[in-house]
Amino acid sequence: MFKEYLAYLRDNPEHYWFKRKLYGWGWVPVMWQGWAAIGLWLISVAFFALTLDENSPPREVAFTFILPILFLTILLIRVCYKKGEKPRWQWGLNTKNEKDH
Repeated sequence: MFKEYLAYLRDNPEHYWFKRKLYGWGWVPVMWQGWAAIGLWLISVAFFALTLDENSPPREVAFTFILPILFLTILLIRVCYKKGEKPRWQWGLNTKNEKDH
């Protein structure tokens, strides 16, 4: 199963940054650009988390942490849509020679 999954991820003639997940809905990074986008998002989240302290009022937390993380997440989803396969629900590898709908 693991070899089939790796073959699925490597089969990328369109050079997508993100391919569809095999189970469920969403993407998985398959090229260095996709991994770089995920890494940049994680570093940004860590940066905004480190700016918080336990004495921050809730309003400050909303404007210095929650809103930037929301914006970054929306931006990441937009990059995934633009540079990845069209998302759809999927439950494993296609056993038949089916093309995308």
